[in-house]
Amino acid sequence: MGPGHSAAKTALRDQVLAARKRRPLEAAAGFAASVADVALAWEPVRSAATVAAYVSVGSEPGTGLLLDALAAAGKRVLLPVVLPGLDLDWAVYTGREGLAPAVRGLLEPTAPRLGREAIAQADVVLVPGTGVSLSGARLGQGGGCYDRALPRVSPGTPVAVVLYDDEVGLAVPAEPHDVRVGFALTSRGVRVLGPAGSPDIR
Repeated sequence: MGPGHSAAKTALRDQVLAARKRRPLEAAAGFAASVADVALAWEPVRSAATVAAYVSVGSEPGTGLLLDALAAAGKRVLLPVVLPGLDLDWAVYTGREGLAPAVRGLLEPTAPRLGREAIAQADVVLVPGTGVSLSGARLGQGGGCYDRALPRVSPGTPVAVVLYDDEVGLAVPAEPHDVRVGFALTSRGVRVLGPAGSPDIR
């Protein structure tokens, strides 16, 4: 990636993170409840046996209620474990008591690790981000963990980035090798991403 792209991504990421910190607590709590409902109503999640997701931290759009809702619906939920080289291992979510503090301020599952290839078992993959373009260019946290992990997702598996509504449709700088996502999951619904920037769907 050229220095221009890198600087533009950093500036956009900083802008989104600053806006997240200003978001009222009630709005954040409302999002967490709504996005859980939206996800469970989305057909790929409804029909999934295994869902790869993640534990939100800090000002990220909340996934705590979503994880519990997935588990309550009988889904096997895989959560990431960050490896020393910033690649991702995976372990099964066993409830909030099965999470422990980890590197970079994260919470990670304490269940046995399944290996980096375990993400290929997921029928749907939900990923974090700080923004996404209508063409599916995802702005991550800058560590590159998901750029390493997403190529292992089975072909045709839906990958959705979980975002606040106003973080969808940003001008995210993209390189040809960047791994794009097909959907944005927000409190208002699931938006299809791609070359045409398709309309919202439920």
